[in-house]
Amino acid sequence: MTDAEWAEVRAALPVPGWLEGRGGRPEGYCHRQMVDAVRYLVAGGVSWRAMPVDFPAWDRVYAFFRRWHDKGWTAEFHDRLRDRVRAAADRDREPTAGIIDAQSVKGAASVPAVTRGFDGGKKVNGRKRHIVVDTLGLLLNVMVTAASVPDREAGQMLLARLRERHWRITRVWADGGYTGPLVDFARSVLRIALTVVKRSDTSTGFVVLPKRWLVERTFAWLMRSRRLVRDYEARADSSEVMILWSMSMVMSRRLARQRR
Repeated sequence: MTDAEWAEVRAALPVPGWLEGRGGRPEGYCHRQMVDAVRYLVAGGVSWRAMPVDFPAWDRVYAFFRRWHDKGWTAEFHDRLRDRVRAAADRDREPTAGIIDAQSVKGAASVPAVTRGFDGGKKVNGRKRHIVVDTLGLLLNVMVTAASVPDREAGQMLLARLRERHWRITRVWADGGYTGPLVDFARSVLRIALTVVKRSDTSTGFVVLPKRWLVERTFAWLMRSRRLVRDYEARADSSEVMILWSMSMVMSRRLARQRR
């Protein structure tokens, strides 16, 4: 990270308990080195044991990654960066609309059979990433399932999580894969207007669909991280955390550019 980017990241880091008088002892490592090491792994797609010697030992970096995941600090760190990006764009920190979509990716040999499946539509054997983004393309919620899970089934769970976390959400745009009972469930139970944006039957070639292109752009941002080109994680929740780290890099770099 550059110094300008570290200034943005440092302001969004969770405050250690010992600094707030909640007990514990000071960390024996530099947070900037640890964050840089995790970002290097996500961006470069290397394995944990292939961590370069310029960073702390790989097992210490993994312990840092796992502790942040287990305590929910990665999601907290990501949400703080998102709030800062929305504030810089003159938007309220709580969004009122979103876009939902799914992406199937191949699973590596390290992905166990219990958490992987076959997507018959995309002809992909692996996992599926279900995400909801705001109108800026920033991630609001993510859920990773087997690729065989239908979009409607996963969308119901994802929208329920979204409603619980972002209570001001009233409208969500989706593609044709989310039609059917999910629209009625979102309206009657979650009080969310799920609007399906379909491609015209008369259109030919590539056509930019209103609102739906925002979530496709977010998937393109995620594909810049080589760790996310294929799913390598043994646990589905670890895949979700990798996506949060990738989006945090996108947002911190944007904030650093605006600062300059």
